[in-house]
Amino acid sequence: MAGRLVIEGCAIAAVGAEGAEHARGHLVIEDGRIAAVGEGPVPGRLREGARVVDGRGRLATPALVNCHHHLYQWATRGMAQQEDLFGWLSGLYPLWACIDEEVEHAAASAGLTALALSGCATTTDHHYVFPRGAGDLFAAEVEAAREVGLRFHPTRGSMDLGESRGGLPPDGVVEELEEILAASEEAVDRYHDPSPGSMLRVALAPCSPFSVTRELMAESARLAREKGVRLHTHLAETVDEEEYCRERYGVRPAEYLEELGWISDDVWLAHCVHLDGGEVRRFGRAGTGVAHCPSSNGRLGAGIAPVAEMLGAGVPVGLGVDGAASNEAGELAGEMRQALLLARLEGGPGALTARQALELATLGGARCLGREDEIGSLEPGKLADVALWRLDDLWHAGVEDPVAALVFGRTPRVETLFVGGRAVVEGGEITTVDEEEVANELSAAGRRLAARFEEVRGR
Repeated sequence: MAGRLVIEGCAIAAVGAEGAEHARGHLVIEDGRIAAVGEGPVPGRLREGARVVDGRGRLATPALVNCHHHLYQWATRGMAQQEDLFGWLSGLYPLWACIDEEVEHAAASAGLTALALSGCATTTDHHYVFPRGAGDLFAAEVEAAREVGLRFHPTRGSMDLGESRGGLPPDGVVEELEEILAASEEAVDRYHDPSPGSMLRVALAPCSPFSVTRELMAESARLAREKGVRLHTHLAETVDEEEYCRERYGVRPAEYLEELGWISDDVWLAHCVHLDGGEVRRFGRAGTGVAHCPSSNGRLGAGIAPVAEMLGAGVPVGLGVDGAASNEAGELAGEMRQALLLARLEGGPGALTARQALELATLGGARCLGREDEIGSLEPGKLADVALWRLDDLWHAGVEDPVAALVFGRTPRVETLFVGGRAVVEGGEITTVDEEEVANELSAAGRRLAARFEEVRGR
């Protein structure tokens, strides 16, 4: 983005940098990157020729980073409301088997728009359901991210362990090993952009220990490292998963991944609710990241991840919305409050601070994705991914500490969201797509998906 933008008079929580907070500071954006951050008015030389934004009553933070999502699930929210993970999956797999390219695009557009409005500039997606004849689902979500304008890290997910071979998913929603590896390689070759400032990077993501064979886990790791991309999967989400791994593989889930070479600094894992102390320390030594998904874990009754222990052990921990069918809110900003409250429920009021919760949502997520040199904090030279929050309204006015107002208080829509210096949200409204049109398309896609499901079920 050409030109210079100055935000002046705002509180700043830069995260991760020396002297990272300013009560009334300035932020300068130039050519898509942060040019300056500091206390007080902007120096005169930087003001010349710049567009100046009055930031009084606002808090500037790094834009948020979402480490785990399933965007297609925006079309299947509100179902299996009293189920645990395995019951929830079993109830929804047959419906997901009916998704197609049109549903995928509508769901992804809605999910990405919701993320943008919650202050998120960078998001992953873990897509692992590829029904035959559904069209190019991966391309559909890549296109949706381009339209909405978010920095996108989609993962080519996969399942090859169906019910007939001892897995949880129905055989009709799994793929063959060679088919998966070919599609995974194609996704990386077609879409992965490793260049500085990239808007699109791909990772490989076999789904979970109970839906993927040992061979697929090992071959995905080999292919990812050959291609220079990261690895992702679900791990240790529930007690049922632990029991499954003990029965099938004779080890705990984390031990199973370690046998396969997955405990490494090029890997980040979703959930990790049921880790013991030794496993947490092993993750910390290896630099293996964790996407903490507090709302989804609460919705499914999975438990509370040991986040404070992970942080103490040096584990890179970010936040994830998770699939919208197990976190119907779909916003990332609210996960900061959820992470703080659940950590304190487990470990007392000192377990997690508001600033640690903000760091989970920003720099922690950047570390999980291997992008802490570019995003996650407000420092000169980094990409201008910036969230500006209004805190002088009824819900936040009078709270002296702006970070506490944001994290402890009612979760606001972001007022302004810059992605690489481009305003994707302004005045609390998305600028890149029509929000009402996105919602209407999602409703139509949901009806189409339900009709397709009834048609298949009636055969």
